[in-house]
Amino acid sequence: MWRLMVRDDGERGAIAVLVALLLAVLLEFAALAVDAGMLYCSSTSPIATSIANKNAIDGLNNVKSVSLDLTNRKVTVTAGAQQAGGAPNAVSLFFARVLGSNTADVITTSTVQWGSAVAGTTPFPLTYSICQVQGYIGGALQLLQDHGSGANPSCNYGPSGATVPGGFGWLAQDPGLCGSTINLAASEAGSASGNSLGNCSTTLQKWGDTLTAGRDVIVLLPVFDVATGTGAGAIYHLVSFAAFKVTGWKFSGGNNSLPDSFRNTSPYVSSTLSCTGGCRGIIGSFVKYVSLADGYSLGPVDAYGATIVRLTN
Repeated sequence: MWRLMVRDDGERGAIAVLVALLLAVLLEFAALAVDAGMLYCSSTSPIATSIANKNAIDGLNNVKSVSLDLTNRKVTVTAGAQQAGGAPNAVSLFFARVLGSNTADVITTSTVQWGSAVAGTTPFPLTYSICQVQGYIGGALQLLQDHGSGANPSCNYGPSGATVPGGFGWLAQDPGLCGSTINLAASEAGSASGNSLGNCSTTLQKWGDTLTAGRDVIVLLPVFDVATGTGAGAIYHLVSFAAFKVTGWKFSGGNNSLPDSFRNTSPYVSSTLSCTGGCRGIIGSFVKYVSLADGYSLGPVDAYGATIVRLTN
């Protein structure tokens, strides 16, 4: 029995040493998990973006450099972390202090690109004349009619308000999609005859739900300067994308509710902007700056469309 008692005490001593060693390892892992997680959040949090893009209201901004690339239309800002009473770029750590590391440097870089869209899939297959857009960017609400007697009186680009004979400004849709793939380098897009929603009922329902919830709907619509041909054989010469803030529409004569129609009469719009009877069109305003074009390729800023600002990293 005496030998058994000695062996048991020895094992207990070995276990104590092992626990002590494991505790040190566990503390190291805790330092990695907590502090590394904190450093990751520090380098990707809105604080870093806020510091890089505007003056910090607490006076603790730490912008290290700003690089302006006019050729590629980019601005790159490098900024470091800054804590009250601390050294520049240093972030205080917690568990890692037991290992002798009190702070770690955190520096991040953000790049913003601007330009006008030159290619992408427009979310809605309508195109509008340049005379409906030029001079109206950043302006008041407009009713852009696709067809109707005396439609768009200040922009006479077709018989009876139609864009082309037998056409209504509708573009040929991509298979299974509401919108159309547009590349301004090709300059041309095909026409869809008639005045049908096609694949766009779901899109319009989502627009209506978004507007009802109090949020904005802003889409890029292609702009043409010349239309030739008739009906489905018509060709639109596209020159730009314009950002349009949608507030209402009417695309059907028989249905005055979603998805065909939405906020197209009083009290949502004035009598001059109401779209009733034979009117078919969309109500809203062209905006100058947008930040929504993740799916678009950007090129130089053009005079007719919107300037897009995009955070690239």
